[in-house]
Parts: sequence; structure tokens; C-alpha cells
Amino acid sequence: MIPDLGEEEAQAAAEAIRSGWVAQGPRVARFEQEFAAAVGAGHGVAVSSCTTGLHLALVLLDIKPGDEVIVPSLSFIATANAVRYVGATPVFADVELATGNVTVETVDAVRTERTRAVVAVHQGGVPFDTAALRKAADGWGVGLVEDAACAAGSTAYGAPAGTGARVAAWSFHPRKLITTGEGGMVTVDDAASATRLKRLREHGMNVSAADRHASKQPVLEAYLETAYNYRMTDIQAAVGLVQLGKLAGLVAQRRQLAARYQELLADIDGLVPVRDPAYGQTNYQSFWVLLDGFRASRDEVLTELAARGVSARRGIMAAHLEPAYADATPGPLPVTERITRESLILPLHHRLTETDQDHIIGVLRELATR
Repeated sequence: MIPDLGEEEAQAAAEAIRSGWVAQGPRVARFEQEFAAAVGAGHGVAVSSCTTGLHLALVLLDIKPGDEVIVPSLSFIATANAVRYVGATPVFADVELATGNVTVETVDAVRTERTRAVVAVHQGGVPFDTAALRKAADGWGVGLVEDAACAAGSTAYGAPAGTGARVAAWSFHPRKLITTGEGGMVTVDDAASATRLKRLREHGMNVSAADRHASKQPVLEAYLETAYNYRMTDIQAAVGLVQLGKLAGLVAQRRQLAARYQELLADIDGLVPVRDPAYGQTNYQSFWVLLDGFRASRDEVLTELAARGVSARRGIMAAHLEPAYADATPGPLPVTERITRESLILPLHHRLTETDQDHIIGVLRELATR
């Protein structure tokens, strides 16, 4: 992934610096409003990363030690780590093969009387079935946190992936479609939740530092609860506002490139590319290919691509196989383990050309006939 950053972002960052307001301030507030509107949410709360956003989402839901939170193992490790940050126990659910996402069935299979929340991931930008899982979570009486790290620009049931989410966390890491370098956002619909999230990200203060400094009268702030320093800077938000304006164009370009990949891969046996689910559209933050009886192993394919100048990478990781979770005792996760073992991610970014794609597909076609 190569971030689409240019002179406009540089100018916006420079203007923020020249303004003298480089910490959390008016640009953060504007970015929160515009991003929330773009994803169909009532409120946005900018934070330092999606990981800190997930942490705050679980604090908001009052998840505590002794609680269980169901998460996919097939996700970047931050999804599971956030559960440990609040002292709860992550319980790993399997995913479906086509989307790499948890489903009502895979979550229900590991649900217990101690389950207090589910963190569902829009994996690689492929939306999970929001209607089904939100309904199920409500019926079970558990909170649903949507890990939308990769999902800016994806849709589900005709609306942006974040529309209607109780709480969703987003990433602006450089590997995502839009970036602020580091940074994230939490979106919610109700004002009370947004107010508490803003307090939680800023040491528990009952008035933000920006509002305090803007006041013409002395403000004596109070610290209402033990909280965190998870703020975004105005420099980051200035870049984010420019990036947000590019989102629709980036999604359209990526979907066009993904469609061409799918067309070129159609007659190569043993390779199954990711596609839109029936209920939505992916932004193709990642374009992964599942090896299904392909002549070469995943690692052999990656090695050959690298030797030919192609920077592909392994598929999505499985957290339960990492040393950090060696003490976990998950049940069977056959689909998770197959995807992480037998998939790879092909290059897809705004600088990718049709010539680049032809070269990549040519290497794969050669491997298919060896």
C-alpha cells in the first residue's frame, strides 16, 4: 500500500503549523464532523490510532476483567489486544471463507454466559453482514464493536459501513485508503457516548484543552474519571481533511483495478480472488487471493513474485498462532487457519498500472503451468 499524499496535504499541514495550533484543536473538530458525515454516523471522536479507539470503545461498553469478548483471530493483532487492555478475555471465533469475516453462526458457536461484547472486523475492507450481526448482538444482549480499521469507503446494504453502528473504530494508518500518518476515529450516533469518548481520550477532563484555551474567561477544569491521552493533533487532522476529499475517487480507482485483477485471474486454476459480498461493496483496501489447489504453495508464490520485483505479502494474520497468544486455548479455527496459510495479498494502490497488473498476472500464470 502506497499512501496517496501530495502537495495539498503538505500545504494543509504547513498551514496548521503556521497557525500556531498544532495540538488537538479546530481542525480536529472539523475532521470529526466531516468524517462522521462521510460514514453515516452521528458523531466522530478523533484518537491517536484505531487501536486506542478500540480500547475506548470497550471502556465505553463497560467491559471489565472476567468478561469475555468474542473477536476473530483472523485480524491484525490489535483487535485481540484491545480486549486485554481492559482486562477481559478475548475468545476467538472462526470466519467464513468468502469474506474472511465472523458471522452470526461463528460467533454463536463460541458464545458463553460470560460473553459481554463482540468485536467484528470489516476484514480488509470487506464488510461483514452488519444487519445480521447487529440484530443477533441485540438479541443476545451483548455490545457490538465494529473494527472498521480498513472499511472507509466500503458499503453494506447500500449505506457506508459505519452507518447504524453502536460504536465503530477506524484507522488512518498509511496502509489504509486515507491516512493521517498515525491516527484513528471512533464513531457513534448518540451525543452522550461521544461526550464520554472525548473525555476518555483527554485525561478525563470535563472540558477539552481546546475549549479551555479558546475561552475568554478562566476555566477550572475537573477530571471526572481515570482516562488516557489518546488525542489527535491538528496537523494530522489537516492532512486527514484533504485525504477525506479523495476517498470517493480512491475507492472508485481501487474497485476498477480489482475488477481487472478478477478478470485476469478468472482462467487461472487454483486462485480465488476476494469479491464483494451479496449485501455490500468492499473498498478493496486489500486484494487477497486464496490458493485453492494451486500448483505452488503460498510461500513459493511470494518468493517467485519477490524475485520478479513484485511486493506481495502473506494473507491476514491469525492472532491465536502468535507467541503473544500462546496461552490462549481456542477451539477449532479451520477456516481462519486455512486463509492465513493459503492466501496472499497482491499489490493494489493508486500508482498501480495495467502494465504492473499484467506483469503480476504473468508471473502467476507461469507458476500455474509449471
